[in-house]
Amino acid sequence: IDGLLLAGGEMGSETGRNGKRPVFDVVPSRVLEPPKMENGILLPTLQSALPFLDLHGTPRLEFHQSVFDELRDKLMERVATIAEGKEDDRYVKLEELLEKSFPLVKMPSIQPVVMQVLKHLPKVPEKKLKLVMADKELYKVCAVQVKRQIWQDNQALFGDEVSPLLKQYIVEKEAALFSSDLSILHNFFSSSPKARRQGEVVLRLTQMIGKNVKLYDMVLQFLRTLFLRTRNVHYCTLRAELLMSLHDLDISEICSVDPCHKFTWCLDACIREKFVDGKRARELQGFLDGVKKGQEQVLGDLSMILCDPFASNTLVLSIIRNLQELLSQDALPRDSPDLLLLLRMLSLGQGAWDIIDSQVFKEPRLDLEVVTRFLPAMMTVVVDDHTFIVEQKLPSEEKTSLSYPAAVPDVFSRYLQDNRVACEMGLYYVLHIAKLRNKNALQRLLPALVDTYNDMAFGDIFLHLLTGHLTLLSDEFGSEEFCSVVFDGFLLTSFSSKENVHRHILRMLLHLHHKVLPSCLETLMKTLEPPKQVGVGFFYSGDDCGLQESHSPISPPVLTDTPVTTVDSFRFLGTTITHDLSGSHPSAP
Repeated sequence: IDGLLLAGGEMGSETGRNGKRPVFDVVPSRVLEPPKMENGILLPTLQSALPFLDLHGTPRLEFHQSVFDELRDKLMERVATIAEGKEDDRYVKLEELLEKSFPLVKMPSIQPVVMQVLKHLPKVPEKKLKLVMADKELYKVCAVQVKRQIWQDNQALFGDEVSPLLKQYIVEKEAALFSSDLSILHNFFSSSPKARRQGEVVLRLTQMIGKNVKLYDMVLQFLRTLFLRTRNVHYCTLRAELLMSLHDLDISEICSVDPCHKFTWCLDACIREKFVDGKRARELQGFLDGVKKGQEQVLGDLSMILCDPFASNTLVLSIIRNLQELLSQDALPRDSPDLLLLLRMLSLGQGAWDIIDSQVFKEPRLDLEVVTRFLPAMMTVVVDDHTFIVEQKLPSEEKTSLSYPAAVPDVFSRYLQDNRVACEMGLYYVLHIAKLRNKNALQRLLPALVDTYNDMAFGDIFLHLLTGHLTLLSDEFGSEEFCSVVFDGFLLTSFSSKENVHRHILRMLLHLHHKVLPSCLETLMKTLEPPKQVGVGFFYSGDDCGLQESHSPISPPVLTDTPVTTVDSFRFLGTTITHDLSGSHPSAP
């Protein structure tokens, strides 16, 4: 074309000297017409319309590009239609199209078509998968359906994708425990199970897994291994949430082969109600009793699901409620089958780490003295409370000189120190009396929590709940005796060695500082003041009695030295997803 224009220019200059009209004024349009026709869109009905575009100043490039985009979209729709069809050769057609289009995958205009074909092929040719995996740009833009096929044969790469999500999940849970919000109504356990499953991490993991059993099994391996390494119970929560998220989407390909599905489904309904009723208790018992010989490994996963703090919270709340009913009926704990089952499940959950670590898949034996000695001792504390309350309501002439007992039964204190199941129940009983605003019982029991099994009383979950419950007794902080019991008698006994205790005290003071006895508040400010040149997350400001951030904030613990990608160190720590437990469908919606 350039040559023709040049020739036209030369001819024009030559004829111009003769006084005639230059040739290039008339030749190019006639000369250029054949190339335009050959390379344009050959639709007879379109030819008469194109001059209108010229009149509007629309470049032919813009017109052709819009047509190209439209055709590409139609082709992508056609690919989806073929894939969703019923023809036996539909995937053969897509593979043929893939062979023709894949060489152009680097072209931005053609790439979406290639990716659409890859997305709809249930089994992409291995050679093509390797090419996509080797190219970072192609791997980044390909659909998750294609990535699943890459991940299922490349555990290290899948670990790279999953690891940031698992870290994010732990950070979010820790942030919730240290939230500045302090309320008994809106705490860590307030959100419903279904609402929790709408979290970003759970949704993204669910999407990454899809219907792929192998990827689901990999994620379970990651969770078991990280739980074993860190003892962080939030991994147990994620294990249950992930299964129930797949349940919500009706992914039967996975739910039907996970032996924990029906158990988790039933337990999820109990967590939603924050209570295990008799009917569901029997169903849960049926699942536990239904573990057949040769399937004992499933206990590793069931123990993880019961170790979920939301499950433990539901179980212990149900135990406390059960004990109250027994007390009103003058019955003994050993006579309640429902109570014994709740203790059995609580014991299994508390023993999750030991089961996975030892690879000995047996239910831990519940110490019978927890039922025959500890629970009666705890019920005597309840009786003491009721006796004292009734005594205070009597007319003055009928009152006796009965004073509220200061000490706790020795058996109660000993089991708090030596038995984790008993300790868990004792801690929740303290929360129960705080909820009832029972100042006397709280002052009696708090000092007994200084020495508990594995320092469970100074764990984040209990302190998060306790500080929220203490807001109900805010007016009592004006009493020197009450402040002394709460701070000197319990919280400050370990704050110097446990940073998390320091932070929970500050959370509570942020809301209650105006209620705290001034002399006590001044002492607390001096005690909690961080040493100079030490980076702490927060410090107490005497000017405004609030919390302020320092230049070196403390972040919740994040896994940095135990990446998921260390695939070589993995042991398969639970059960393969191959068997299903027998049992009827749970009575959950």
